[in-house]
Amino acid sequence: MLVKLYQDNPDPKKLKDIVKCLEKGGIIIYPTGGVYSIGCLLSQGKSMDTVARIQGIKPDKANFSIICSDLSNISEYTRPISTAIFKLMKKNLPGHFTFVLEGNNNLPRLFNKTKRKTIGIRVPTDPIPRAIVELCGGPIISSSIHNDDEILEYITDPELIYEKYQNKVNMVIDGGFGNLEASTIVDCTTDEPEIMRQGMGELVL
Repeated sequence: MLVKLYQDNPDPKKLKDIVKCLEKGGIIIYPTGGVYSIGCLLSQGKSMDTVARIQGIKPDKANFSIICSDLSNISEYTRPISTAIFKLMKKNLPGHFTFVLEGNNNLPRLFNKTKRKTIGIRVPTDPIPRAIVELCGGPIISSSIHNDDEILEYITDPELIYEKYQNKVNMVIDGGFGNLEASTIVDCTTDEPEIMRQGMGELVL
């Protein structure tokens, strides 16, 4: 199903339908303000396995981030962070960033299976995924949708995304054209943040 939503005024009924889909283990593709991402509820382990397969990744090699609506609940999934790192994140979020932090034991089975001790935290600029997460009461996972084209790395047209994935996911959310550049990844596992990948976001220190 292709669902059209507008950033400045997302339809509450459509948002509720998306949340119901996710709560039943559904998989969605959604805008982030940057590239489009595929995901499911963090609490849905089997759906996370399916997302990994759709992305052509072995579940134990998956490198998912999570989308949060704000920074209020990140302590549920991460080890304690310093005041300096929290201020850095607060200054730059919502934004085009993935902040890599040390994860805790509350992360679900798939994260533990990868033996990773870190988790990427995102609070996107696009209000659509933030509204979805807020209604769900918990994060959704995030994995960027890639293009098969050798030149363009990401698919930006939601209708083309729907054509490609309509038989693999439950919903594709059309929030307008995406961007060709992914988020900036910032390693915050120490008190000296380090940019691991420069993307759309220009980090404000």
